Amino acid sequence: MTLKAQPKASHFIDGEYVEDEAGSVIESIYPATGEVIARLHAATPAIVEKAIAAAKRAQPKWAAMSPTARGRILKRAADLIRERNRELSELETLDTGKPIQETIVADPTSGADSFEFFGGIAAAGLNGSYIPLGGDFAYTKRVPLGVCVGIGAWNYPQQIACWKGAPALAAGNAMVFKPSENTPLGALAIAEILHEAGLPKGLYNVIQGDRETGPLLVNHPDVAKVSLTGSVPTGRKVAAAAAGSLKHVTMELGGKSPLVVFDDADIDSAVGGAMLGNFYSTGQVCSNGTRVFVQRKIKAEFLKRLKARTEAIAIGDPMDESTQLGPMVSWAQRDKVLSYIEKGKAEGATLITGGGIPNNVSGEGYYVQPTVFANVTDEMTIAREEIFGPVMCVLDFDDEAEVIARGNATEFGLSAGVFTADLTRAHRVVDQLEAGTLWINTYNLCPVEIPFGGSKQSGFGRENSLAALEHYSELKTVYVGMGPVQAPY
Repeated sequence: MTLKAQPKASHFIDGEYVEDEAGSVIESIYPATGEVIARLHAATPAIVEKAIAAAKRAQPKWAAMSPTARGRILKRAADLIRERNRELSELETLDTGKPIQETIVADPTSGADSFEFFGGIAAAGLNGSYIPLGGDFAYTKRVPLGVCVGIGAWNYPQQIACWKGAPALAAGNAMVFKPSENTPLGALAIAEILHEAGLPKGLYNVIQGDRETGPLLVNHPDVAKVSLTGSVPTGRKVAAAAAGSLKHVTMELGGKSPLVVFDDADIDSAVGGAMLGNFYSTGQVCSNGTRVFVQRKIKAEFLKRLKARTEAIAIGDPMDESTQLGPMVSWAQRDKVLSYIEKGKAEGATLITGGGIPNNVSGEGYYVQPTVFANVTDEMTIAREEIFGPVMCVLDFDDEAEVIARGNATEFGLSAGVFTADLTRAHRVVDQLEAGTLWINTYNLCPVEIPFGGSKQSGFGRENSLAALEHYSELKTVYVGMGPVQAPY
């Protein structure tokens, strides 16, 4: 399989592939086997300058086009992504290790949804307003920001490339996107499709990079906005750097989200929601409900059903469509997750199932068993820190006021969920939980039509929906005087 996924070059700039072998080598590794499937080069300062210059040059002409014309190109890109869904899904599986069963329904398709949605609403979503002022009047208009930088994470590389690119382009901006060095391949394919769909050169550029590349982008004087998906520590650094030159920022960061299961909930649905909120994408989802609060009366039955269903998960070759759970994205992430499992055991949590490495997969793959801990208490490390792996913490609770207070007792505020048959209670509880994105009787559904983002240390700004256009544009207000100026001088 070595070099099976080798792209034409490391970067895509000004409508074409570009290489600069002076950059440090980035090895793309297939997480299921540990094999190197591509070798790329990180962007040198010269590559960064080339990408930003291309974006700066192309953006004014793009902004001058009508939103309808821009949208037409984005919708064409959506069609191409859907036509190539299988090919792109296989690439995403090679990039991330996620099962093809998952990528084929959740990754390129969600990116296509984003380009279709923003292509369709560009004209209506960028309208301003007319403000009557007696004889005078004023109007507002939404204008693009200019050159935007997107910095992606490794859990949903193609989706993130689209979630940031679609609203930025729809609003009339240009983008320079840097994928995670762990998953460098998918964004290049998205850039190629965009330009095949008719996107003018220079408007969507992809450059590879590492920790040294990000600051070159964030601190560049020609960059107007930075949108990051990543960890809270990374978010703090990027936001601080962007603040130095007052750049616009969107931060979609980590979480330790509460998922509350009341004793009147449909237990099978709640178990299914908890599993989706902990094991999908091998647990590598920022919005995961990793603190599952179960009301004491149904705890035993909940754990019984959860254990049985978890142990039935099919673990194996991600390219096998029967596989339900693949490896972690990297050896380092696998070790991090295993170390948290050991902390859970050491601090007294009860291991219900999992807790180690599956015995039916390659020893070179980055696999971890789906793991469930019960009798977890609020002060345990596994209940406080984001693990980002297939580790579920089940905590007991007695009443509504208690679980709300405990659910909110965290620096994070990305997501939360409630399972209950009492919809009055459901709305009452989600109204008090401190999170940006919440679900009732389901979990982790993020269609492009709804805003997605967090509060507190989980970030600010929103991905998706009409709200995203506001984060990639700004209001310009014009006052129109209709008569002679009356001055006291």
